[in-house]
Amino acid sequence: MHVFHPKIVSLKTAFLLTLTLLIISSIVIFPGFAQSTPYIQLSLPEGAKARFGKGRVGDLTYSPDGSLLAVGTNIGIWLYDTETYQALAFLVGQMDWINSLSFSPDGKTLASGGGDMDCAVRLWDVETGTVKATLTGHTSGVRNVAFSPNGTILATGSYDSTVRLWDIATGTLKATLPGHTSGIDSVLFSPDGTLVSGGWSYDGKVQVWDVRMGALKTTLTVDDYGIRNSSFSPDGKTLAGSSNKTVFLWDIETGVVKLTLTGHTYSVNSVLFSPDGTTLASGSSDKTVRLWDVATGTLKAKLTGHTGSVYDVWFSPDGKMIESRSRDRTVLLWESTQQAQVKSPKSVHDGAVQ
Repeated sequence: MHVFHPKIVSLKTAFLLTLTLLIISSIVIFPGFAQSTPYIQLSLPEGAKARFGKGRVGDLTYSPDGSLLAVGTNIGIWLYDTETYQALAFLVGQMDWINSLSFSPDGKTLASGGGDMDCAVRLWDVETGTVKATLTGHTSGVRNVAFSPNGTILATGSYDSTVRLWDIATGTLKATLPGHTSGIDSVLFSPDGTLVSGGWSYDGKVQVWDVRMGALKTTLTVDDYGIRNSSFSPDGKTLAGSSNKTVFLWDIETGVVKLTLTGHTYSVNSVLFSPDGTTLASGSSDKTVRLWDVATGTLKAKLTGHTGSVYDVWFSPDGKMIESRSRDRTVLLWESTQQAQVKSPKSVHDGAVQ
């Protein structure tokens, strides 16, 4: 092995290094998401030369076709190429934490929900990185955003205890759905357009809404811990929700609990069905991600690697990759096989200053 002392690096090497840096620094981001742009130079304020760190993660989501991964942070939204996991763009404009992200079904619009200092929802043009509309009305941070299956309505859930429905074409408020007694931790649509909202803290219930009528269809009561997160199976027949250390699976038509999944040693913060509906992933404050067999309720795999509470889990659209976001400020990428075995995790987004 050869060791080179920094004082004897040749003038030729220094020249080539300088030239390379000059070429890199001249690359711009829009339009076309220039893949070779270093993340430290994306969307910099006027007069700034570089950025250190990517911000702490609040939420992330895949585009419908799986080509992009959007990561919302306390400083903006990063868009990653899922082939290389290199940053393609950095969207700035939200005035606070990005609590929630959702792509429209056609992948052309990205919705983001802001924290308590902002309380607004922004609709971004994915191609240009510009804000198409700003939706205001919530009086506390927006915890969750979700597009309807046909992309015409956006549902938003807030710490102000309300669910709001927005007309995407006009950017206007269609309806405000009351009923929860504490902040809304999750809103999501079933494939047929049924809306579900989950309250947290002392609310302890899941409300099922008829969006066309703006009326409550039924309420699923859990316990005093409330619902931290929920997820529909791909066929829309089963709803999963987490409360304290337990995961419940309901039959959405009858409201009957089909399965109760236990094993986490601390609170479960996130649940999500795989795209084929056979597996449920759960992320917990016990620092693990667990994969469950939906048919039997048995544990298929336990993923360890985070050093802090796991706040969110996601499947890629093809079901081959699992993302997990943790209090340790990292997002880990897991590659799973048919047997639910997991290869070495890869850090996708490091929130620490680098």
